[in-house]
Amino acid sequence: MVNYKLTIAYEGTRYKGWQAQGNTDMTIQGKLEAVLLKMCGYEVEVHGSGRTDAGVHALGQTASFKLKERRAEGEILSYLNAYLPEDIAVLSVEEAGERFHARLSARQKTYRYRIWTSGVRDVFARRYVTEIREPLNVEAMQNAASYLIGTHDFTSFCGNRKFKKSAVRTIYKIEITQKEKELVIDVTGNGFLQNMMRILVGTLVEAGRGDKQPDKMQEVLLGKDRGLAGITMPAKGLCLMSVEYEEE
Repeated sequence: MVNYKLTIAYEGTRYKGWQAQGNTDMTIQGKLEAVLLKMCGYEVEVHGSGRTDAGVHALGQTASFKLKERRAEGEILSYLNAYLPEDIAVLSVEEAGERFHARLSARQKTYRYRIWTSGVRDVFARRYVTEIREPLNVEAMQNAASYLIGTHDFTSFCGNRKFKKSAVRTIYKIEITQKEKELVIDVTGNGFLQNMMRILVGTLVEAGRGDKQPDKMQEVLLGKDRGLAGITMPAKGLCLMSVEYEEE
């Protein structure tokens, strides 16, 4: 078996998320596996670095899969891009070591959330940003974010209330930048729980509105209760920017 690593970009608007599902063919994993089946003549399982939610986008998602035979990287790249829908693009294909696994080998990921803060919507960016017209206190958001950096139990930021595994994750960096009419929130961590990024941003937005005091973030973390954290922000403003691996 020959192992391959993909880097993929997609606009998630019309998809039900990354993970293949039996009741729909509208998933990113499902589309990739369907084209690989067409190319190889046998089923190929594609492993993503993580399961992006329905409506979430990616500029640097990674995936891995194994083929029974060695194929030229350029051949795979050309074939996938010829038959995938126009809102999914394979940016690169490279042969990987036999132990490489897109999810298990990942060391850190960076997500970006975009908030449109102008009073007039951008009709061309509407699928990629969440619009908030009221003013946000960016300094308060940055202050709140400082409490979330480090290794914590992020149960309060998990959308799956039945999650039984460890919710301990490490956030390395949170950058909040006002760019003219847009507020950009970049978060880098070693892993993310279901809806964690969208809840984290929702909590920071509530701090920016004055609904949550920044120093209450410690109580939110220690409480391990989803009800203590903020709203779950819409999926469309979220994008997986990159996934980093040790050898990189």
